[in-house]
Amino acid sequence: MRVLVVEDEQLLADAVATGLRREAMAVDVVYDGAAALERIGVNDYDVVVLDRDLPLVHGDDVCRKIVELGMPTRVLMLTASGDVSDRVEGLEIGADDYLPKPFAFSELIARVRALGRRTSMPLPPVLERAGIKLDPNRREVFRDGREVQLAPKEFAVLEVLMRSEGAVVSAEQLLEKAWDENTDPFTNVVRVTVMTLRRKLGEPPVIVTVPGSGYRI
Repeated sequence: MRVLVVEDEQLLADAVATGLRREAMAVDVVYDGAAALERIGVNDYDVVVLDRDLPLVHGDDVCRKIVELGMPTRVLMLTASGDVSDRVEGLEIGADDYLPKPFAFSELIARVRALGRRTSMPLPPVLERAGIKLDPNRREVFRDGREVQLAPKEFAVLEVLMRSEGAVVSAEQLLEKAWDENTDPFTNVVRVTVMTLRRKLGEPPVIVTVPGSGYRI
């Protein structure tokens, strides 16, 4: 899952991004509304965590732009106000969910994951394929009943492949979904991660390389 965090309180924004990355999400961070509009015009995001009171371009206008473009991106709006009328107004603008500050980080994660599931075709909460069982919420992976310990990026790559339901996923698509924009697009990080993931999942191999196209399970 790829997430954009838009928050002008830099310490909070960076803390949220760090926490989401630990949950195997690819996260980009910006600190004002103008930068947010620039990012959503370039990258495809599953979820935007959007502070309402932003400098340069107000969060409401960022949300309206996402709706206007007809993007499948889901918006979780944050605000320091817990007033009911503010929440209603935010939802009417086009936000998919609303979370007042201060918030429990566990609730933020749950809401981001719930919104992320709504950006694509509905899938069961636990993904199963080729003897692999992946639970995104519990961050657990099992292969034929054996628990497999994965690093966050390995988990993210496996989740993208599992969600594709047998379709081929290109290295570029994996890079977009599992890494943030600071990753060098010419790096071999995808190939190395897939190799490590294959080794950890064990025999027989379940991740198939499709020459010139990508990978599938």
